[in-house]
Amino acid sequence: MAQKNITLLLGGRPHEVINFDPTRTLLDYLRYDAARTGTKEGCGEGDCGACTVVIGTLKEGKLHFEAVNSCIIFLPTLDGKLLLTVEDLVQPDGSLHIIQRAIADLQASQCGFCTPGFVMSIFAHIRSGGGADLASINDALAGNLCRCTGYGPIIEAVRHSISAQVEDHLTALEETWIKQLAAMSSPDTLSLSWACPDTGNERHYSAPKTTAALTALYAAHPEATLLAGGTDVGLWVTKQLRSLDRLIYLGHITELARITKSKTHIEIGAGVTFADALPILSTHFPDLGEVIRRLGSAQIRNRATIGGNIANGSPIGDSMPVLIALNTELTLQSASGLRHIPLEDYFISYGKQDRAAGEFVAAIRIPILKADQYFRAYKISKRFDQDISSVCGAISVTLNDGIISSARIAYGGVAATPLRAIATENTLIGAKWNETTIQSAMSALENDISPISDMRATADYRLKVARNILLKAYIEYDTPLSQTRLTGDGAQTRLMGNGAAE
Repeated sequence: MAQKNITLLLGGRPHEVINFDPTRTLLDYLRYDAARTGTKEGCGEGDCGACTVVIGTLKEGKLHFEAVNSCIIFLPTLDGKLLLTVEDLVQPDGSLHIIQRAIADLQASQCGFCTPGFVMSIFAHIRSGGGADLASINDALAGNLCRCTGYGPIIEAVRHSISAQVEDHLTALEETWIKQLAAMSSPDTLSLSWACPDTGNERHYSAPKTTAALTALYAAHPEATLLAGGTDVGLWVTKQLRSLDRLIYLGHITELARITKSKTHIEIGAGVTFADALPILSTHFPDLGEVIRRLGSAQIRNRATIGGNIANGSPIGDSMPVLIALNTELTLQSASGLRHIPLEDYFISYGKQDRAAGEFVAAIRIPILKADQYFRAYKISKRFDQDISSVCGAISVTLNDGIISSARIAYGGVAATPLRAIATENTLIGAKWNETTIQSAMSALENDISPISDMRATADYRLKVARNILLKAYIEYDTPLSQTRLTGDGAQTRLMGNGAAE
């Protein structure tokens, strides 16, 4: 039977939300219902970071802190979570938190609109063990935009906060929070219903806890929208103003959040976030790891799932061309059982995928590179961070005594779907691994792709970039400074000129 409430720890205290629209964003609830106006509304699409809050999740008995964009998170997904906003960082005596004090003392805030979001991103970075090196800080702050201060003093504020090593008033509460969150856990499917007071239109929200429950629920309601991280679906509501009358949330299904590794494959559940997948993928495929790191901010990677990125079938989804080049297999599940297909076969045309009614993406299976394989991937965009790709391309070749025995090349952003360049691959297979062969492949590429012009790039630019990606991969293989070799367990390590691992 559907209920009308959820329970969370708001600021560390039990908080119940009753009778609400399941597509109401967390940001709107905080500002208009909870009167927590320190969380700001900026872009409304998860880009600017002004709405950043911190979610605490219980994982294997420990509290895991993550910065997220509240503007694209639907309120019911917070059921059973800890939620901290900038108001919760104020000390019991009313004084500023050490992070807030560092920002003030180091003149890291001017107009102040963006500051609460920065504070929460820094808080999550420190609580999750983030480093004080520039790369780590830049990565943590890439999803927060400031237009008037400059990032120099903000970075120094992060370093100061880390070096101070002062435990705040919230640290002592973590054990209590863990017990409270454990008590909130339930094996049952959460079901919510809400009727619009003006129109009477009903909306339904379900959060199953197992794949079996999901399979049955989706079979009964194949028209439902499947919701994972919400980094795409959230925009359907905030930007497209779509009415989503039935949601099925996947975020509580532990079976979909598993990563398993064998000697030959890495299998990633469809509910695994990019943040959780990044360590193992970076170890075995450094270029894929770098593409994922640039795919979105920390806030986005903490919510977005690889399965969701694939399931939506966007032609500009960055993970898909790279995974296609790696010969990834997709596992689909429904009441009829499991089905396994090559990832490239999942995409039929723009907005259409090979997925039957009631069928959902369950897992992604990636072969581990062999010693004779060479793999590279590249994301080309106007901005280095936080930007949609103009072109994303990847190449994987198997080399035997300098001869290419197999090749897989894929691109995103150049067609209506992620695309495998079959004609270009055929020019490589059986040929010598040299510049003449690569030039032939570059010429053949126009038989595979016919890009369009849009606000991100012209068709000519895209074709030129797609060709140059092949040449770049060849040059980087042949240049000692950027050679990529394999370690004993099959993980790629980029070697510097002196032979030291980068």
